[in-house]
Amino acid sequence: MNSRFVFVAILGTALAAGTAAAATPTFSKDVAPILYKNCASCHRSGEIAPMSLLSYEETRPWAKSIREMVSRGQMPPWHADQPHGTFSNDRRLTDAEKGTLIAWADGGAPQGNPNDLPAAPKFAEGWTIGKPDVVLTMPKPFEVPASGTIQYQYFRIPTNFTEDKWVQAFEVKPGNRKVVHHILAFASDPAKSPLPAAFTQVLPKMPGMGSGAQQGPGTLIAATAVGSNASIFEPGSALRIPAGAVITFQIHYTSNGTAGTDQSSIGLVFAKEPPHTEIHTTQVMNPMMRIPAGAADQAVDTAIEFNEDTHITAMIPHTHLRGKAWEYRLIYPNGDSKVVLSVPKYDFNWQTWYVFATPLAAPKGSRLEATAHYDNSVNNKFNPDPKVEVRWGDQTWNEMQYTAITYYVDHQAPPEATAAQR
Repeated sequence: MNSRFVFVAILGTALAAGTAAAATPTFSKDVAPILYKNCASCHRSGEIAPMSLLSYEETRPWAKSIREMVSRGQMPPWHADQPHGTFSNDRRLTDAEKGTLIAWADGGAPQGNPNDLPAAPKFAEGWTIGKPDVVLTMPKPFEVPASGTIQYQYFRIPTNFTEDKWVQAFEVKPGNRKVVHHILAFASDPAKSPLPAAFTQVLPKMPGMGSGAQQGPGTLIAATAVGSNASIFEPGSALRIPAGAVITFQIHYTSNGTAGTDQSSIGLVFAKEPPHTEIHTTQVMNPMMRIPAGAADQAVDTAIEFNEDTHITAMIPHTHLRGKAWEYRLIYPNGDSKVVLSVPKYDFNWQTWYVFATPLAAPKGSRLEATAHYDNSVNNKFNPDPKVEVRWGDQTWNEMQYTAITYYVDHQAPPEATAAQR
C-alpha cells in the first residue's frame, strides 16, 4: 500500500514537471511569431538594429537582453502613451506577448520543434514598403569629411515624369546611415506655386507663414531620421507628384571621425487605382524658440488654426538632444479640448511618425496646439552644454520645435488621375 502511494506520488510529480516543461514557450512555436510581427522590420540584415532576430541561432544569444528590454518597455520602441488602437503603427507588445518572451528567456530559451517555425517574413531587399515602382537617387555621391560641422546640403533629382503620379508609399533610404542624421524630401511643381495649406499658423506669428503655404524647395513629401518609419497611406489615399517635378533632398550630415560618402535615394510605390482622397504633407515649427541656460523644463509652444474641414492622418514631433516630451491638443470650435498625442518620454534616437488608426477630425475653426518640453540642465546626460542659452538651429547642439503633419481636406476631390497607376 505504501509502495503504491509512493509510486503515485512520484508519477504525479513527474507529470507536474512534464506539464511545467511543456508550458515553457519555445522559439519555433511561440517566440518567432512575435518577433516576426513586431521586430523583424528593424532586426534583420542591413537595417538599423544591431542584430538580426530572424532565426533561433541569431536570437538565442540575445535572450537575456530581450527579457530585460521587454521588461522595461524599451523594446519595441514606442513613446506615445495613448491606448492601444489609437495608432495603426503602434509597436507595443501586448501583456501576453511580453509574458511569452520573458517566460521563454527565463525557461532557458529553448528552440522547440523546428517544424513549428512559421515562414519568415519576406522583405524587398533594402526596403520596408516592398519593391518600389521607381527609385530616385542622388546624381552622384557626396563626400562627407571625417570631422567638422557640415551645413545642410541640398540635392536636386529630376523625376522626368511626363504625367502626374499618385504615390501610395514613400521611403527615403540613406545611402550611409553612419553619417546621415536626417533627410527631408520636397517636390517642386514646375507648373504652379504650391497651394496654401488648410490652416494658418497662429503661434508664433511669423512673416510669410500666415497662410501655411509651403516655402523653400517645394512641398514636403517624405522624411527620414534616426528610427523613423516609411510613409504608407491607406488604400484609396495617395499623394500627388506633378509631371516634371524635381525632388530635392535636404540632408543633414554628421561627421563621425571617418571620411565617407553618401548617395541617398527615395523609393515610390504608385497607387494601383485613382485615389478618392488626396494626401497633403506640411510642417509646423517655432524658429523663435529660446531655452535659457540650465532650464530643466522649458515649454515651447506652437499652434495652428484650420481654415477647412480637415482630417489629420499622422504627425511626427521633432526636437534635438534637449527635447524630453511633447503634447498635442485639439481645441474644437465649441471650446472642447482633447489631447490627441502625448509623448511623455521623447527619445531623440526614435523619430516616429504617429499614424492615427482613425484619421483625426479637425473641423474648420479648430486649433491644434503643440507644446514641447526641453531639459537644458546638468541632469540631462545628453545635453551638449547646460551653461548656454539655446535657440533654433540646424545642428544637434542647437534645438528645434518642429512637427511634420499629413492630412486631407474633407470633400476635396483630387485632380483627375492619369495613367500613372498602370
